[in-house]
Order: sequence, then C-alpha cells, then structure tokens
Amino acid sequence: MRFALMIEPQQGISWRQQVILAQRAEGAGFDTLFRSDHYESFPGPSGRETSDGWAVIAGLVRETGTIRHGTLVSPVTFRHPGNLAKVVATIDHMSDGRVELGLGAGWHADEHRRHGFAFPDLATRLDLLEEQLEVVSGLWARPAGWSFRGHHYTVEDALFVLPPVQRPRPPLIVGTRGAARGVRMAARLADELNLYYCGAEAARRVFQMLDAECAAIGRDPRSVTRSVLLGTVVGEDRAATDARLTSIRATFEYPGGAAEWAAEHGDVWLVGTPDEVAGRIRQFADAGADRVVFQDFLPDDLGMISLLGTVAGSWSPRPSPGG
Repeated sequence: MRFALMIEPQQGISWRQQVILAQRAEGAGFDTLFRSDHYESFPGPSGRETSDGWAVIAGLVRETGTIRHGTLVSPVTFRHPGNLAKVVATIDHMSDGRVELGLGAGWHADEHRRHGFAFPDLATRLDLLEEQLEVVSGLWARPAGWSFRGHHYTVEDALFVLPPVQRPRPPLIVGTRGAARGVRMAARLADELNLYYCGAEAARRVFQMLDAECAAIGRDPRSVTRSVLLGTVVGEDRAATDARLTSIRATFEYPGGAAEWAAEHGDVWLVGTPDEVAGRIRQFADAGADRVVFQDFLPDDLGMISLLGTVAGSWSPRPSPGG
C-alpha cells in the first residue's frame, strides 16, 4: 500500500503555506503530495485567495527533494492539452521526474463562469477528457510525426521537443466516482484510476469493472494502479479526533452534529484514532486499492499531517494465511 496526501489550496492557502505543507508532507514520508486545481475558494467563503495548480507545483518541486507532486484533478476545461502536456513535461524536468497528472471532467460551474471558461454539459466534458488523455499521452510517448484527429482537438505531424524525464510518460490518473465511462477511459488510456467519495464495497465493485474493461482490450489489469481519495480526520485519541472533526464541520458549515456527520460521511471519510483509521484502510486494501490518498481540509494543522504520516508508516497489510 502506498500513501499520498492531498491538500485543497483553494481554501485560501498562500504560496508560503503550501511550501510549508509540502515540506511537512515530505518529512512525514508520503510518496506524493497532490493538490486540487480550482480557481475559486470553497468550502466556506468564495472570496479567499486561490492559486494556479501547475504554477505552484513548478515552485514546490524546487522546494522539495524526494516527494512527488501532482493534481487531483485538473479540469480539462482549464487548459488546452498541448499546453498542459508541455507544462507538465517541463515540470517533470525541473523535478527530475517527480510529477503525476490527474485529469477530470471538472464540476464547479461558478469558477468557470467567473473566469471566462466554457462549461459544456457533462457528456461533452467527458468527450474532452477522453481526447485530452489521448493528446497528452500521444505527445509524450508517441514518435515525432504522430497525428490525432478528434471532435475537439487535432494534432498534425507532432514534434514534441523536451519529452518528459519519466518514460514512457509521467503517470496519468483518471479521477471518477466509478462511472462506467471513466473506468473505461482508465483501462484504455491511464496509469491510475482514482476513486473519490467511494466506500470500500463500492470501490471493490468498481475495481472489478476495471478488471473486466482491461480484459476486454487485452491489458493486464494490474498495470493500472487503483487508488482512493478519502477525506480524513485523525487524532491521537478520541478527544483530539472529536476536536478536529468539530473544525471540519465548521469548515464545511455543516449544520448537524458529529453523529449526523458520521451517518452521512462515515463510508467515504476516514475519521478516528490511528488504529481506527488503519482498520478502515485495511477495508480498502482488501477491496483492491493500491494507494490511499488522505484528503486534508485542515491546512493549518501540521500536527495532523505528521500523525497521518505515522499512520501510513505503521500500516501493514494483513498477513496471508500461514504467512
């Protein structure tokens, strides 16, 4: 099992804070630090400062030395795939091969409207996602002269100088809640399928879908990493956990109490002491997950990042029978 941390800089997190968070995550032993890619702040007030995800990652790779960096996920509506491929490949060189690219269809209509981005219907955004995966992967890994013609993007006689350090390409991640089309895209075009807001049993069913989709096209199912993104609150003991959960409920302006939160979010969040969280991780490992991504909505709580690193470092898979 691998472990990553995801932060939400659209919560009004400054550049300097993101450097501190990245260095703390690296010190805590996480293999990757992901960040969201949003242009408007939430949860809570929409007027707090936000930053461009890939501009920040370009800086963070120079402020860290071993941890990998990426987005979960970049909306396909924000950037042309040729530009995105060049930006990420450039950062791959800046980081000596420590970059991962997550792509998704996008969902936040207001940030598109307020920044002048087109926001077509979901079916069209999924078409864009599929074609962007084709274009980015093709520019990175296909030989010079490669061409592509889709409904939305066309590449003719490609000449992509400065290919990525990672060969054949940096990992491409498809983010989905388990929709059949997203699973098919991951099987055909990606290196990782990331499930968000998905419980362990639901994840098991999606991973079985992935196996079937890979088998249908002759791909080894184990060549696709399976990961889960889970909102996380961990405390040294029950009192510390409850205090952090109170902060989370305030962050989300959640009107109910802890019991209501647990009933509504318990299947898709990790909440508890280190032992309790480790038990939940085991459920996802048993379902087939290769990586857990802790989604952190408490950016000022550096102690929780260190504690999550301890959880990740101490977790071990269930031994096999007789092993």
